[in-house]
Amino acid sequence: MSGFPSDDLPDWDLIAGGAERAPAGIELVPAVSVRDLRGNRAMVGMPGLGWRGDLRVDDPVVQASRTYVPALPEQEWYRAEAERTEVFAPLVPIERVWVERTSSAVTPAEGRSDLVGRLVSLDVPPPRPPRPIREVGVVTGLRVVRVAGPDNKAGRDERNLRAVTEPYSSTEGDICVRVCKELDWYRWAWSGQTPKTLELPIHLIWIE
Repeated sequence: MSGFPSDDLPDWDLIAGGAERAPAGIELVPAVSVRDLRGNRAMVGMPGLGWRGDLRVDDPVVQASRTYVPALPEQEWYRAEAERTEVFAPLVPIERVWVERTSSAVTPAEGRSDLVGRLVSLDVPPPRPPRPIREVGVVTGLRVVRVAGPDNKAGRDERNLRAVTEPYSSTEGDICVRVCKELDWYRWAWSGQTPKTLELPIHLIWIE
């Protein structure tokens, strides 16, 4: 259900919303099929049991003829990269690791607001279809994608961002959310350093 009745939206947002372009969604593929694992987002787990996400992985290592993948919580991975420090990464058997990648085949889940429509298979981690901000109840801290707007010369979607506020009305009367780079989001946790944020209208950002 939308958190923003259409009667409350400014005309510009309704117009933009009617022509908005959804970013590619996220699919998960077995780590054994990925050539370069270092730095990729990943999930670990076992079919039929469950999955753990918010991880980053490194290149595989072989021990006693078995292949393992180092997997770190994202905050520890970002801190190690930012401060150039060595950290201990648990080793996960490669057959229990799935890697995230963007896929245009993963589209917004229209008509799946009911529970039965959201049922998934336990054989593999489910894909992550993009979701409009207006359809998500609480967004602070969630991964977001900034889609290319008219002022984006490169025309590329921007990822590795986090929402740092809920939707609000800006001084210009637009409905906006403030976002920051994911590195700055995690640095906020380990150092207390407040991140630089950017105000974006909600028609330009999607929940990843």
